[in-house]
Amino acid sequence: MDWFADPANTKPLGLLIFFVTFCAIVLWVYGSKKRGKRLEEHKNIPFLDDEDEVKDKSNG
Repeated sequence: MDWFADPANTKPLGLLIFFVTFCAIVLWVYGSKKRGKRLEEHKNIPFLDDEDEVKDKSNG
């Protein structure tokens, strides 16, 4: 337990925690083909609002 209390060990421990978290996120995102299809379907969501605004302006 003294190893965790030493301030010199916080940087390697933090690096290890963030690296493992990063790898887990990458595996989660790219690991499943089903999830990949869902991400592929949702890639155009930011552009959907623009189409709705154009339709509203042409109607009004």
